[in-house]
Amino acid sequence: MKIYTKTGDKGQTGLIGGRTDKDDIRVEAYGTIDEVNSFIGKAVTELDPAKFTDILEDLETIQHELFDCGGDLANVSNRRVYKMTDEAIDAMEKRIDVLVEEGSVLERFILPGGTPAAATLHIARTITRRAERLTVTLTKTQEDVPTVVQRYLNRLSDYLFAVARVANVRENVSDVEYVRSAKVFKNVGSEKKEKE
Repeated sequence: MKIYTKTGDKGQTGLIGGRTDKDDIRVEAYGTIDEVNSFIGKAVTELDPAKFTDILEDLETIQHELFDCGGDLANVSNRRVYKMTDEAIDAMEKRIDVLVEEGSVLERFILPGGTPAAATLHIARTITRRAERLTVTLTKTQEDVPTVVQRYLNRLSDYLFAVARVANVRENVSDVEYVRSAKVFKNVGSEKKEKE
């Protein structure tokens, strides 16, 4: 089987139910989601399964959900059945709450980095923010965009921030604070530390 079709040689690509230019905002949005997915895949290869079983399970679920998001954005057919639901967002919020409790006390902005996995997860986080911005733009110009994708991406960037910090904590690597930052976060993780 050949993987090249030559159907995109003139600058167009297929959607679910149509075709559009490859630089269309819709393609930019779901293409950026694909970038996020690729960096999450890279992070998976950098996490020790013995220490990160729960997070690896999260990330595999997220990779499937990102495919769902991309498919939903690519769907312009007359009969749209979207795959993403608010249940995925609810589940992610619960995981964020657990991860934030495991992280160290957060008072200032931090620099992306630490372990290789944490650094990759921060890259995924920033690309997620770009995907979210593109999706916002798409929803302003098209009426047929499932808004759940925008909400999911917003929550995903929070998850990736929290999980990047835990990736450092479990490897005993400290976050590097942005030294010019004031103390901008209040009580994030501090309640747990005060009880210990």
